[in-house]
Amino acid sequence: MMHTTNSMSENELLRLNHATLLYGNVIGVNDIDVALPTGAYALIGPNGAGKSTLIGLLTGALKPTLGDVRVLGSDPFRSPSVLGRIGLCPATDILLHNVSARKWLELQLALSGWRRRDASQRVQELLEQVDLVGAADRPLHTYSLGMRQRCKFAQAIAHRPELLILDEPFNGLDPVARHQLTQLLIEWKESGRSLIIANHVLHEAEKITDSFLLIYGGRLLASGTAGELHRLLSSLPQEFEIECNDPRLLASLLARETWTRSLDLEDAQGRLRIAIEKPLEFYAALCGWSTSHNLQIDRLLGADGDISQLFRLLVSKHRGEVFHSSPIKRLS
Repeated sequence: MMHTTNSMSENELLRLNHATLLYGNVIGVNDIDVALPTGAYALIGPNGAGKSTLIGLLTGALKPTLGDVRVLGSDPFRSPSVLGRIGLCPATDILLHNVSARKWLELQLALSGWRRRDASQRVQELLEQVDLVGAADRPLHTYSLGMRQRCKFAQAIAHRPELLILDEPFNGLDPVARHQLTQLLIEWKESGRSLIIANHVLHEAEKITDSFLLIYGGRLLASGTAGELHRLLSSLPQEFEIECNDPRLLASLLARETWTRSLDLEDAQGRLRIAIEKPLEFYAALCGWSTSHNLQIDRLLGADGDISQLFRLLVSKHRGEVFHSSPIKRLS
C-alpha cells in the first residue's frame, strides 16, 4: 500500500516529502507527500496534470522548490550517481534520425561507460527483446512510430536499471504497437524490477499494474491498489439517474434517508436525478423498496464502479464542482 511516513525502509522505491515545484506563480507539483515500496505503478492524470513535471523531479531534471525527493534512497538532483540506476523513456522523440537502432543503442551504452565488446553483445540482446533485429541497421527515420517507441524502450533499459520510468509511452500508437509495448512492460514487471508509467488513459495501465497514483493540478488526489481505490469509490458521493413506475413515491422514500445528498424530480419525464453519499446502502434500500412498495425500476444509470469513475469524481471534487451545496429539493 502507498503511504506517507517519516522512516526509510529497505525496499523503498521513492519518497516525496511535501514536494512542491513552482514555475513563477504556476504550481507544477503541489505538496505531494508519498512513499512507495519497490513495484510497478501507474501515474494517471489528464494532459497538464503534472505527470511530466513529477517525472522531472524523480529523474533529477528538476529541483523541488519546497520539500524533498528521494529515489532509491538518494536525492536525484544532488546525487547524479543514482541516475545510473534509473531508465527513462520520455514522451518526446529523442532519437537521432540518421543513425541506426544498433548505433544508437551502442552510443547510449558507451555514454554509460560500457566496454565496446560488452555493449555490442548487450545491444544484440536488446534488439531481439524488442523485435528490431530485422531493422537494426536501418536509419531510425525509416521506422514506424511503434518501432521508434520500442527503440526508446530498449534505450531506457539498455544499462539494466532498477527502475524504469515511462512518460506517455502509448501516445500515437496503433493497436498492434500498443499490444507489443504492453507485453514488453508486463515482462519487465514480471522480472521483479520496478516500473512507473505516466499515462492519461487508465485502461491501458490497468493491463500492466494494479497500483495507481491519481494526479490532477499537480496534486496527488488518491493512491492505492485497485481494490483500495474501489473501496474509496464506494465511500464517495455518486450521482444516479432513475426511471421507475412511481418516481414520486421513490423520491419521498429517498428524501427520508440521511445518505441522500440531492434529489431532483423531473415531472415531465418522471425521471429522478439523485446524489448518494453511501452507494452500497442505496443499492440495498432500492432492492428492499422494490418488494415492499411494489416499485419497478425501469432504468438505473450511474457510476460504473471503475477507477476512471473515481478519478472523475476526485477531479470534480478538487474543482469544487460536486456535492458541496446540493440540497434535497422538497416535493410539492
